[in-house]
Amino acid sequence: DGIEECVAQGARAIGWHRRDDRSWREPADRPHIRRGIGYSHAMHGTAIPFLDMGGCSIKLNDDGSFNMLVGATDLGTGADTVLGQIAAEVLGVPLDDIRVYSSDTDMTPFDTGAYASSTTYISGTAALRAAEVVRKRLKERAAMLLGIDVPCSIELRDRRAYAPDGRSVSLEEIALDSLHLNEQEQIMGTGSHVSPDCPPPFGATFVEVEVDVETGQVTVGHMVMAVDCGVAINPVTASGQVEGGMLQALGYAHCEEFALDEEGRMLNAAFGPYWIYRADEMPRTDVFLVQTMEDSGPFGAKAVAEIPKDGVAPAIRSALVNAVGVRIDQLPFTPERVFDALQRG
Repeated sequence: DGIEECVAQGARAIGWHRRDDRSWREPADRPHIRRGIGYSHAMHGTAIPFLDMGGCSIKLNDDGSFNMLVGATDLGTGADTVLGQIAAEVLGVPLDDIRVYSSDTDMTPFDTGAYASSTTYISGTAALRAAEVVRKRLKERAAMLLGIDVPCSIELRDRRAYAPDGRSVSLEEIALDSLHLNEQEQIMGTGSHVSPDCPPPFGATFVEVEVDVETGQVTVGHMVMAVDCGVAINPVTASGQVEGGMLQALGYAHCEEFALDEEGRMLNAAFGPYWIYRADEMPRTDVFLVQTMEDSGPFGAKAVAEIPKDGVAPAIRSALVNAVGVRIDQLPFTPERVFDALQRG
């Protein structure tokens, strides 16, 4: 169901019906231009089963906030935020009450590494488990303060622990009682996770191109990707990863290429002759997150990080076939390669 919805949303956004409209593909006012729309379908993995492991520890502070130690490394993907959100959801507090300390190998729990699209799925589950340990003890201490015989009936929300009858105590009160007054203890929990599963995310990538048949120049005007990533814990950071991955893949497919001499030395080892896309050269990019429930992931999440790079090159190739009818099997799609393919028919 996820991939079907990805295809449907992407096709609507790109205007798939125009593929067969000759007046659009061959604009009368620009006789040297041919337009095309292409599509590709991709799947990826989520972590490496029985190998990737993440750890997390969470400690209650005097003021009712929490220190969270995770081995996972935030590479700019927003991992610290997402892992903090998972813990905050379990503990019934705002994200600001979770102080995340990550990737210090002397202090934080072990983590296999930020790779294989694994951080939210693996380290997020570790964070979930650690938070559940803390939540259980918070409920037990709250039940003691409220005179409740059934701790599991306690609800944590808005920085407080609520009894079924509406009475409540703050997490700060629980912290002060447990640390300084009665049956003193440090409330904290540790969790780790290794998954036997590798649930695949799915993606549908659509690209619109213009080809100048006189020069072979390809212009990518619009890229769309719809991704089934399970439940997006943070849709903003997830969408950012998808957009960034697509633009990285665009360079790989369209312009970035190592030029080597006969002895294998790189001839374009600088950003002058090695062309990458500038910010003002980026095409229009639309991202859609098709959210499905992945039962093995934290709050239904699975991978999103790497799949955006999988579909751009084949989608551009598909668009070139639609635009000018040539099939090019070597990347990148430079003007020289496209013009040569056009000459060869």
